[in-house]
Amino acid sequence: MEEVCRAKKGSDNEKIRYTRNLLARLEQPTVCESAGCPNRGECFSHHTATFLIMGDVCTRNCSFCAVQHGRPSAPPDENEPERVARAVTELGLSHVVITSVTRDDLSDGGAAHYASVVRALRYHCPDVRVEILVPDFKGSEIALATALAARPDILAHNIETVPRLYPQVRRGADYARSLALLRRSRTMSPGTIIKSSLMLGLGEQDSEVQFVLSDLAATGCEILTIGQYLAPSLVHAQVVRYVSPREFGNWREKALQMGFRSVAAGPLIRSSYKAPALLEELR
Repeated sequence: MEEVCRAKKGSDNEKIRYTRNLLARLEQPTVCESAGCPNRGECFSHHTATFLIMGDVCTRNCSFCAVQHGRPSAPPDENEPERVARAVTELGLSHVVITSVTRDDLSDGGAAHYASVVRALRYHCPDVRVEILVPDFKGSEIALATALAARPDILAHNIETVPRLYPQVRRGADYARSLALLRRSRTMSPGTIIKSSLMLGLGEQDSEVQFVLSDLAATGCEILTIGQYLAPSLVHAQVVRYVSPREFGNWREKALQMGFRSVAAGPLIRSSYKAPALLEELR
């Protein structure tokens, strides 16, 4: 609990205020705030954030996620790519993570907008490494190809949990569809690094976690994060078990033995947490 409090607070209040004020001025949402990430204070104190594009209303209602759900009232903002590039420039980032709500209301799931954001970043800050954390695009190969055509450095898609728990935890998603997206990404864009993330503590069994790791390794996934699920509120899926740091360490070692090239595992690890360090470890 003490570790969680430190992460939320951060280490430099002046830098936290600067980051928050900049994002507010540019009216650019972050998943850090929208999803109530426990690491947001720490990340903001280092002038880092995970940008949330295409609004802050998700068309799906996953029981683990704090992002609001419903039907988005507007199409993606055509000025957003330039706004994100400006924020990245002003924050002085060398590595940026771009994610979004799921937009099942859009014919391409927002893939073209992802590509526009990546292209804007390539134009305005060409030295920045770009990581996109994408939804499943309803399994559309064309949408995935559109996003990859912009040549992000890293394509991430989170598997989140074991197949048995999908109906309760990831409503609207499909385990096989998510695996297929990761596998196709490796085939379509061999030079792009593939990444995924898994939560523990939702009631999964060790044998099921092992099964998921094997499936992910088979897709060509190179970077993996494993963290503790923390319920955002009493109405969300509740924590079944708190996993010990030693167990997380064991899962990290197993994943590395299975062929993952960079693995972060621990109670406060999240998919975008210390993303630059994970990439450097891989290199």
